Amino acid sequence: MPARFSKLFVEYGLYIAILAGLAAFLLYPIGLTVRGGFASDPATGSGFTLEHIRMVFADPVLVEGLVNAFAIAVWTTTLSIVVALPLAILSANFKFPGKTLLNACVLVPLILPPFVGAIGAHALLGRAGSLNSLLGTEFDFFGSARFWGVVIVQALHLYPIIYLNATASLANLDPALDESAENLGAGPIRRFFKITLPLIRPGLFAGATIVFIWAFTELGTPLMFDFTTVTPVQIFYGLKEVENSAEPYALTVVLLIAAVLLYLVGKGLFGKRGYAMYAKASRAGGEIALPWWGGLLATGFFAGVTILAVLPHFGVVLTALTEPGQWYKTVLPTSLTLDNFDQALTHPDAFGSIRNSLQLAGIAMILDIGVGLMIGYLLVRSRVRGKAVLDALSMLPLAVPGLVMAFGYVAMTLRWPFGGDLTIFGVTIPAFLDGTIFDLEVFGAAPNPFPLLIIAYAVRRLPYIVRSTVAGLEQTSGELEEAALNLGANRVTAIRKIIVPLIMANLIAGGLLVFSFSMLEVSDSLILAQQELHYPITKRIFAFTMRLGDGPFIASAMGVWGMTLLALTLFGASLLLGKKLGAIFRV
Repeated sequence: MPARFSKLFVEYGLYIAILAGLAAFLLYPIGLTVRGGFASDPATGSGFTLEHIRMVFADPVLVEGLVNAFAIAVWTTTLSIVVALPLAILSANFKFPGKTLLNACVLVPLILPPFVGAIGAHALLGRAGSLNSLLGTEFDFFGSARFWGVVIVQALHLYPIIYLNATASLANLDPALDESAENLGAGPIRRFFKITLPLIRPGLFAGATIVFIWAFTELGTPLMFDFTTVTPVQIFYGLKEVENSAEPYALTVVLLIAAVLLYLVGKGLFGKRGYAMYAKASRAGGEIALPWWGGLLATGFFAGVTILAVLPHFGVVLTALTEPGQWYKTVLPTSLTLDNFDQALTHPDAFGSIRNSLQLAGIAMILDIGVGLMIGYLLVRSRVRGKAVLDALSMLPLAVPGLVMAFGYVAMTLRWPFGGDLTIFGVTIPAFLDGTIFDLEVFGAAPNPFPLLIIAYAVRRLPYIVRSTVAGLEQTSGELEEAALNLGANRVTAIRKIIVPLIMANLIAGGLLVFSFSMLEVSDSLILAQQELHYPITKRIFAFTMRLGDGPFIASAMGVWGMTLLALTLFGASLLLGKKLGAIFRV
């Protein structure tokens, strides 16, 4: 077989195998969820009806949950843009004292999942928290203002995603356009709205989309605020009825359809194709040195936002250092200890969850690096037709809510071949994996969620490694690989000896992001791990917060350990990818 045809044969083989895997563990779970929402018989998933969807909109409690989820997403995204866009403009266009350090500090809020940050926010903003103790008031963000508590905590966590995308977009602008408008007499405000904002709109939309979908489907933060009248929490509590009721399916379908429609509307209004640049000058060379008072204002604004954003982290750290019961109606804890950190590592329940998360995240990372390398190679180096389909599917997990994916995996365990028979043209095929060692179960006497958790983590974080790999391959000349082939090396050897070492930094950065975000994954962990033996870190943190006495303090210490891990990861990925880190968080 000629070398050219041999290469095409291998490439199409990989292409088909990867598409089959994505179909089985990405499209199939989503399809089961959608099918369950329209099935006449929820137990078997057969038939068709719109009654379940109608009942969702006929129930005022469920409608209120949808309205609240939408309102949380809108306000979280709006607040994130209001905070992130001025920061990005200052960073891209001006010089001011401490800029390099402050640019790094902007990423700090990403190191703590917002649902863990809610523990710190409770200590600071609760009825018996620091703020009320300082002011002598009794305003409770976890009571009468829990809606705004959820919005603020999520916005302070997610605004760096918009900042990264906006900064990258601003860095790619041609300064000559702004200078030409200035020469024609346009003022700074007019230039911003007429030139800068339209040019960065696609990048801004990319970041805002992630924030909106994340906030719209976020489960952990409303749970921690005990905000039950919001759709993700209603779905979470409805899992107990998933085997016999169609309501959880229907509610999940409505959430998915709403997220997709809102994305498409936003794409049509704000995410239109960007304008092409004829030239891209160095932004660093065009930065304006602010006067001393302007520099102080810029530094103060960056520092103020960072301090405000890390307040939940500060609350978590202080709670982790507090003796149980020694921070109540006081500005600061009255007694400190390091025992909580020791308990967070040595407590049998905590240690087991850490071990579980390390194993699950590690396997998911290895799996993603292998699959992501193959997908990246096919997208950049191959001549396979239909690459756009593969690219879209590999990016789809960023656009599909994690809650929907997790629910889909639950549905998968209840359907053929793991549970329930399959009837095709009158022929019934039994669930041949039911009761075997390959059976996947979330509920039941002997659940086996580990394979599902690994798959869920890997699928959910696959876009990170694909984007990192593609970025590395696009910067690496294919001639090096061809030279190795001409010298007698086969394709696998050329990739292993030439390509992988050249893009190793990208693979490491993507792998680190996969590992750390898998370690702190919320939706999949809360839904798929139903028994304490299988709890990952985030599910164990949630369980500890529900336990009286020392529970919240051990949970905070576990959050600090996780925060430290993610901080080191993001710092390393930032060093390896630089400004391209923002491309990781794009739909």
